Amino acid sequence: MGYVEGADRNQILLLPESVEEYISAENPVRVIDAYVDSLDLREMNFSKSETKSTGRPPYSPHDLLKLYVYGYMNKVRSSRRLEAETKRNLEVIWLMKKLSPDHKTIARFRHDNAMVLKEVFRDFVKLCMKLNLYGKELVAIDGSKFRAVNSKDRNFNQEKLRERIARLDTRIAEYISELDAADNAEAVSEQAKTSDEIKDLVAELKTRRQTYQSYMDELKENGETQKSLTDPDSRRMMSNGKTEVCYNVQSAVDSKNRMIVDFDVTNSAQDHHYLSSMAISSADALGVESIKAAADNGYASGTDAAVCLMNGIIPHIAGMDSDICLPVASEDGNADTVQKITKQHNGRCVYLADRNIAICPMGNILYPGSYKKRNSSARFYNGKACAACLCKCTESRYKDFEIRMPKSAFSKVYNDKDLIIKQVRVTANKDIIRKRKTIVEHPFGTIKRSMDAGYLLTKRLPNVAGEFSITFLAYNIKRAINILGSKRLLEAIKT
Repeated sequence: MGYVEGADRNQILLLPESVEEYISAENPVRVIDAYVDSLDLREMNFSKSETKSTGRPPYSPHDLLKLYVYGYMNKVRSSRRLEAETKRNLEVIWLMKKLSPDHKTIARFRHDNAMVLKEVFRDFVKLCMKLNLYGKELVAIDGSKFRAVNSKDRNFNQEKLRERIARLDTRIAEYISELDAADNAEAVSEQAKTSDEIKDLVAELKTRRQTYQSYMDELKENGETQKSLTDPDSRRMMSNGKTEVCYNVQSAVDSKNRMIVDFDVTNSAQDHHYLSSMAISSADALGVESIKAAADNGYASGTDAAVCLMNGIIPHIAGMDSDICLPVASEDGNADTVQKITKQHNGRCVYLADRNIAICPMGNILYPGSYKKRNSSARFYNGKACAACLCKCTESRYKDFEIRMPKSAFSKVYNDKDLIIKQVRVTANKDIIRKRKTIVEHPFGTIKRSMDAGYLLTKRLPNVAGEFSITFLAYNIKRAINILGSKRLLEAIKT
């Protein structure tokens, strides 16, 4: 008995097969095609969404967006590899209708539309809301580091620059000593290098030293802590137990189906102060007035918790069991609203940006006092109230009320006589905290491992944000297909 044999490649067919026959009805590529065709890219202000009457016609932004979404869903993200797929991948040939744009055209599309790609992500979130894929009750928020297009050797901080400048000074001194020895030598052949060679080396080292010194001066002038040469917006931070030059990507994930609600790309190594902004934007995206937000202890900020509560967000922060004070409207309470306590406790201060003051958990007003040049922050305190207080919150490690701002703003304090505040307790629900990790880590794990997108291909914050718009859109599409199936999702897109 022989083997199953394939078709003869040289066989001429009277009625040749169509490309359509190679794509099954359940193929996810049909979802990409139908969804992107349903978008009004002109309204979203995509580049070349309107054509000119003269000149060579451009590629449609619909086709290029389809290509990128397909690529990110299938571990093909670079423009050169996407170009290759248009010539050999039957799914891509079907999706692109045999179009094969060059890699420069493909890359230019992502670059030119970086700022508007998030509108597509938001549009798909709205579609999934209509299909009840979001529970709208609990979002888990976390950040993850993604490696930037910048090596560690091309990233500098002041300590690293000081070490390099000191090393160059030592080498320059050694070469100058060698130059003196060369001048005193009886024969040039006795020296390893000639005087001219040593002078050239010294000049090169001085030029390099001057460059490092200019980086140092720039950091001091701008108040920055790091300088990256390849991607100026990237920063060195801890990632998986080692330091890498990265971006810190914040995401909010709905608990029902672990689908991403919103995201933000930052170059801050810490997650501190991102809870309220992510939670509020998630509530807006889901169209709800109140929602629960879960986060780990890296988000433990009294100010952020206060902002959440004032905007209808119920924060559940791991390890946070604290008293905080909130401002309330005059019609909601009076001066007796504050329950001033006298015992020592684990409280946190709240900063009110519109008044440039802080409220301690005891209900006292703290004012901007000292200026710290090292981190450009203002320390808030109240000499009379703090002296007799047992809480000692201004001396604790939870000094999230030390706000970074220009020195000229420290003395500006608005009237606090009409300020009415109340004291509340912020306590994390243990069941929600246990669920948090399983909710928010799922997308990051899938994106980094299954989609091979743990590193970036673009540079600068706007472009990186555009890249993540495609990444998170591709993840949500994959997730929706896994939950509903391609046919049901296609029906929802077409209706």
